[in-house]
Amino acid sequence: MSDISALQKFWKKNLDQLPSTPDNIPAFFFAHGSPFLAFSPEAARSLGSSGALSCVPLRWGGPTGPLAKFLNDFGPVLLKKYQPKGIVVFSAHWETASERLGMSLVLRVTSHTNSLLVTDYGDENPLLFDYHGFPRELYELRFKSKGDSALSNRVVELYNQAGQLARLSPKLEKCGDDGRGFSGPGLDHGVFVPFRIMFGDELADIPIVQVSIDSTLSPEKNWMLGKTVAKLRKEGILVLSGGLTVHNLREMESGAPQTARPQHHAFDMAVIAAVSVADETERKQAMVGLTKHADFRACHPREEHFVPLYVAAGAGEGGDAKIIADIYGCETVAFGL
Repeated sequence: MSDISALQKFWKKNLDQLPSTPDNIPAFFFAHGSPFLAFSPEAARSLGSSGALSCVPLRWGGPTGPLAKFLNDFGPVLLKKYQPKGIVVFSAHWETASERLGMSLVLRVTSHTNSLLVTDYGDENPLLFDYHGFPRELYELRFKSKGDSALSNRVVELYNQAGQLARLSPKLEKCGDDGRGFSGPGLDHGVFVPFRIMFGDELADIPIVQVSIDSTLSPEKNWMLGKTVAKLRKEGILVLSGGLTVHNLREMESGAPQTARPQHHAFDMAVIAAVSVADETERKQAMVGLTKHADFRACHPREEHFVPLYVAAGAGEGGDAKIIADIYGCETVAFGL
């Protein structure tokens, strides 16, 4: 769907219909967009016809496009309906290799490459500007939030109880390359860029903890990552998992419905169809099968932006699923309804 007014009518209706269940919060897969979301409308306009945002796909995902408008509506609804005690978020931009606990693996629990990582950043979460070549203003963005050691430890506990290696990642640990020219810790742009739109420049009272996804990019393994933290939903914790249903930087025209090829549209519609299957067992089968769809590689040369869908589905296993926003390439889905 590409008519913005129709898209907005659809998502507003679905947001209104979300149940107010703070004691059993749905898990959400949401479109985290790109750094272009962070351009001010004025800066975007100033680029003019010769600028990057004159490209239709970048306008679609830019500050005046439908995703920005949706995120602006999405965040306040989450806070009002669920009053979360904390947010646990997964992003396409942070992945680590993970292994099962075993006698031969316990000694490697501190290895960067064999453990899920869970941020433990204390009173203020740093930001990792993990993008390159953008205007200076995009490296001066602010999103002030805090972590919570109790929540971070609870997440690690759940993974370890399930036989999954996981450990805390403190503020002194580097977890990625920053576009300002160094490696550092921090919430990546798949978190802070959309969260600034959803929650404003500051989210003071609700701690945010980020968890890495499994770098095998296996649908089943990432589904299990979500399933392992499903208990948090009954503990007042909002579980969010960010990615995109279409993400192909080699083919920029795939990023907007007006310029996408039939293969891109076909896969995007296949995602909606799979998520909309009523029977839970059949839905999981259809969703896992999406990575074998004939047009999957046209939309995802690599799977990292797609597998967060499985994390959210795992976290919401045992309930219904519903498309909340059907923005081409940027769908948002609620699981565990």
